[in-house]
Amino acid sequence: MINSSPRAILRATLFVAFALSSTNLYAQIPAGSSARSIPTEVEKMDARASQVITQAEARFKEGELNLKAGEREQARDKFDKAVDVILESGMDVRASQRLQAYYLELVERIYRLEVPQQNAPRMEVAQNNVQPASYNAQYQQDDKSEPQQVAGFKQQKYEPSPLDPLSKLVLTPEEQNVDPEDVASLEVAKNAIDFNFEINPVIQGYINYYQGRGRSTMEAGLRRSGQFMQMARKIFREEGVPEDVTWLGQIESAWRPTARSQAAASGLWQFIPGTGSTYGLRQTAWVDERNSFEKATRASARYLKDLYNHFGDWELAMAAYNTGQGNVDRAIARAGSRSYWKIFPFIAQETRNYVPNILAAVLIAKNPAKYGFPNIRPDAPLSYDIVQVPSATSLHLIAQTTNVSIDYIRMLNPELRRDTTPRGEAYQVRIPAGKANQFVAALKGIPIEKRDVAPNNVQLTSYTRAKADVSTTPATPGMMKIKARPGDTPAKLAERYNVSADDVARMNNTGVNSELPAGQEVKLPTPAPSSTRRRSGR
Repeated sequence: MINSSPRAILRATLFVAFALSSTNLYAQIPAGSSARSIPTEVEKMDARASQVITQAEARFKEGELNLKAGEREQARDKFDKAVDVILESGMDVRASQRLQAYYLELVERIYRLEVPQQNAPRMEVAQNNVQPASYNAQYQQDDKSEPQQVAGFKQQKYEPSPLDPLSKLVLTPEEQNVDPEDVASLEVAKNAIDFNFEINPVIQGYINYYQGRGRSTMEAGLRRSGQFMQMARKIFREEGVPEDVTWLGQIESAWRPTARSQAAASGLWQFIPGTGSTYGLRQTAWVDERNSFEKATRASARYLKDLYNHFGDWELAMAAYNTGQGNVDRAIARAGSRSYWKIFPFIAQETRNYVPNILAAVLIAKNPAKYGFPNIRPDAPLSYDIVQVPSATSLHLIAQTTNVSIDYIRMLNPELRRDTTPRGEAYQVRIPAGKANQFVAALKGIPIEKRDVAPNNVQLTSYTRAKADVSTTPATPGMMKIKARPGDTPAKLAERYNVSADDVARMNNTGVNSELPAGQEVKLPTPAPSSTRRRSGR
């Protein structure tokens, strides 16, 4: 989880310095001078920000009333207008701390109403001791008086982040019982890693953990890493970050783009809102790019590189990625050393668990068989095409015209907060590989004003119902359902039933080589001619 950033700290420091200098200058003006009545640029900006906030809040309150009355479309329109008041105000949101704090809070309040979550934590939008504007006190009472959540616009599936249990993890005495020979072996094994770090028995303790009670977590991560590792390594290499540092994603999210922590960190790389914004990840009522594939990965690489440039050490950079640069700087000052293991006693327990966990994961991933993880086959890289669609294009329309489920389109586009692409802008959306040309052709036949809904008669292909036998259950036309046997994967089922492995994987929202739980109901298309697939940008 990311808790701080050097750029945000610098920005906040400059703002405070500017404010103090403005105060001192103002104090030097004689009491009788007319200069006191001339508003400063800061005062003008703050007055304009207050006006914008008042207008946006009025639209938001109207949307709340619509939502409570069950008028969801009207509520969505009012929420959109609340956000538009800020975006169309002509003000640079980043130039006004008060407006930026309000904007992030507004987006999060809209998000909580549209995508209700049980016991969802309140997202902290202020970072580096920059406090939100006073509007919070005015409107927090309204939040507390409505403990129940109003039904949202759609169901959005988020998964718990592995960081939450990791922060509380305590190794057992057996796991801490480390053989000196194992530590010596790690000294040899680290030569295969493309960044330097110091071996410590604690690392072996976490390897022991993953060989025992943490085995399922490691196995799942090793499999799921295949979906993103090729992309992540390429981006980290381009940004000058060692490729093996990509295994930080194993600890941050277990390679789940929809992972969300109790501290409101989100995505593969677990950005909190402020740091995500600092590194260019948009968070609006329509998209949350913290959950994107490529953009969030590049932001993570750049943040890690900035931290490395500050500390000159990858262990310290990873520690700061978790706990914040300022906390690591203070630990270094207290320890009198720039060694991670020397500052170890002076950092939070979560960060003490965090760095050795990453190092254990890197060592296991480089040689799984050596550490007791043989025969783990990584999932195939995610395969998709990227096409540009007009404003407010329905994901249901995209799913229907590409013959996949809406869940599969959501899986390919986890940064989209709604089942519609952003209103007011063209958007690059991911669709199943090999279907770009057909999809674009189909989209041209649909009037723009009707692209925010899914018609019932637009499809690229039509499946015909297969003859069902005793082992299958008829489902929708052109589809059947079976029960998975032990060891089944989409690839094996595709071969057994003479269908496309990619289609089986898409229909069941999993990887081609991912093992399916025995007894799980699996969707299969009826046999159809195989078609070529291509990967986009992988």
